[in-house]
Amino acid sequence: MNKLTTKEEEVMEKIWQLGPCAPKDVQATYEEPIPHINTIATVFQILERKGFLTHEPKGRGYIYNAAIAKEDYGRTKLGGFVDHYFKHSYMELVSSLVADEKVTEQELTDYLKELRSKK
Repeated sequence: MNKLTTKEEEVMEKIWQLGPCAPKDVQATYEEPIPHINTIATVFQILERKGFLTHEPKGRGYIYNAAIAKEDYGRTKLGGFVDHYFKHSYMELVSSLVADEKVTEQELTDYLKELRSKK
């Protein structure tokens, strides 16, 4: 999956929130300073080229749909984060979360029990 720039990810986040939409719909979600419609339309074109959007004609324009679910993108991004910062090890990440007291041992134990009960 292609990586997104910060601006592309920002626009994609708005598309995931809105659902099928046009560039003007995304523009309407911005507070000042509001990006120019041409800027947003260009980002839409880039996102479509990268495989993140599809479009269908509607009236004189197009309606765009997310081609990739937010959760799928998140998993890919998490994988890259783990690879880069935690030596390709999800256990390193979990160990860090426990060490920083973001996740407790009890939460991990409860989660393992839940996983076992699902099998």
